[in-house]
Amino acid sequence: MAKGHINVQTENIFPIIKKFLYSDHEIFLRELVSNAVDATTKLKALASMGEVKGELGDLTIEIKLDKKTKTLHVIDRGIGMTADEVEKYINQIAFSSAEEFLDKFKGKTDEETNAIIGHFGLGFYSSFMVAKKVEIITKSYKDEPAVKWECDGSPEYETSQVEKSDRGTEIILYIADDSEEFSEENRVLELLKKYCKFLPVSIRFGEESTWEPIEGEKDKDGNDKTKEVKKPRVINNTNPAWRRKPSELTDEDYKNFYRELYPYTFEEPLFNIHLNVDYPFNLTGILYFPKVKKNFEAQRNKIQLYSNQVFVTDSVEGIVPEFLTLLHGVIDSPDIPLNVSRSYLQSDSNVKKISNHITKKVADKLEEIFKANREDFQEKWDDIRTFIEYGIISEEKFYERAVKFALFKNTEGKYFTFDEYKTAVTENQTDKNKKLVYLYTTNTEEQHSYIQTATEHGYDVLVMDGILDQHFMNTLEQKFEQTTFARVDADIIEKLIEKEELLPSLLSEDDKKKIQPIIEQNLDKARFHVVFESLSASDLPAIITQNEFMRRMREMSALGGGNGGFGFGNMPESYSLVVNANHPLVNRLASESDSTKQSELAKQITDLALLSQNLLKGQDLTAFIKRSVDLL
Repeated sequence: MAKGHINVQTENIFPIIKKFLYSDHEIFLRELVSNAVDATTKLKALASMGEVKGELGDLTIEIKLDKKTKTLHVIDRGIGMTADEVEKYINQIAFSSAEEFLDKFKGKTDEETNAIIGHFGLGFYSSFMVAKKVEIITKSYKDEPAVKWECDGSPEYETSQVEKSDRGTEIILYIADDSEEFSEENRVLELLKKYCKFLPVSIRFGEESTWEPIEGEKDKDGNDKTKEVKKPRVINNTNPAWRRKPSELTDEDYKNFYRELYPYTFEEPLFNIHLNVDYPFNLTGILYFPKVKKNFEAQRNKIQLYSNQVFVTDSVEGIVPEFLTLLHGVIDSPDIPLNVSRSYLQSDSNVKKISNHITKKVADKLEEIFKANREDFQEKWDDIRTFIEYGIISEEKFYERAVKFALFKNTEGKYFTFDEYKTAVTENQTDKNKKLVYLYTTNTEEQHSYIQTATEHGYDVLVMDGILDQHFMNTLEQKFEQTTFARVDADIIEKLIEKEELLPSLLSEDDKKKIQPIIEQNLDKARFHVVFESLSASDLPAIITQNEFMRRMREMSALGGGNGGFGFGNMPESYSLVVNANHPLVNRLASESDSTKQSELAKQITDLALLSQNLLKGQDLTAFIKRSVDLL
């Protein structure tokens, strides 16, 4: 037996290790299993070079839990360690600059210390976050004597020679009283499934029940009788889909892998992208396009980041642009710089390169699908439009590529690329400033009368009812030349119709002055103002419109929780009551001599306009209904 002192020039390094890794204390099991996988992989490599004699045998890594003794065992049959290697890799723990490390630690923030600790190899020592004592029993493939190492979390350790028949390493953790959760089978199983689900070496933990038919035995209904059979529980898929070549995979393989990633998701993905890059960095993965829901916040953090098949995190904002966090799937890269806990991305030029490459691959795939089968792409448009709009809003490089496949949809259900739509809309769809006006609706049911008015006059109306469309239109107005978007109930619509018709007003200026106060007495003057326009006789006698800019600012403010829209969110809504000076009812209103009938007619005209915007409610709505019945 030998005793020694771990090569650290300070009283006790372990509390410092615990501090650095405390927030991710569960990763101890990932680190130990990853070390076991490394040892097994190295053994395979040595065997392929002829440096290991004999059969390798079963290389499954086994995790054992003894709840009574509160011990957790991680056992591999990899290369093992000699006494000298234990001294080198365990006792010295790569702290040749421990004092410098501690000096840097003093007075630093957690973020800064995470970067410092990333320079040291502390994976094994994460076990002391949950264990009051750790033992290593190891035997090298070199057929040297087996070694036992034990430490209670202080810098003191003991080593001794022991008997061990097989090569490999067994780590034994004596779970500390404040970490008893890790002596529970369900908790250990949860961690293994989270971190080790796709490691390249089989991992076994406990048993699981399956039901198998009993040969020759039937129940009263003629069905096979079954019996419960206990089998070793294998945790992982050692050859996940992203590690295979795309040519080896079918559409069903990709769907099955999606179900494996998200077993509680019942919707199929729309399509996927298989990433496989080996220069200037290594990157593999599969990204899936889900149907984007209205509440897309719930869909974030579904991309899982791996490093050599070891799960790192599902928070990948640092490595993919924000809009791509709506995708699901897996990214695996050994070139992503991580700190010792492998839970934090560290700044590195590769991260930006990887981010740019993923953006390019996603855009390429979308363009490819669009060109290969536009009809199929259009059918999926409503499910992916939020994602594409998000990318256009937030990423300039994505916009440059997306203009080839991003679509507008109109109220007739027709789809257009941006260039196609500019060609399709007529030249008369311009305002007095010669700007091309793209009319749109946010609700085809509520704004139906406005849509009908616009289409009857030959104007096209886009459907813009998505959660990002207000921001999306703002972005496009900055990108497009001489183009503005206006909702069908915006105050620009009557200007377009008036410009198109060029009709003289049938009402004289005196008539307008006479009936304006009669109309205004039915309106809240703080919110409404009356204007007269020379529209067609077939148009409504009066319509309610809003200023496009003001309304859009208020809506953006609401989307931003009141923080956006430059304070417009606090301003009251204001409307214009546009009176059609060429409508027979308006002319009748002007010529009516009975003041009571004139007042009732004015009220009916304004209430009809208010009703079309869902602004007629309560007592006013009840009175309108009664008055309409009386008139009938």
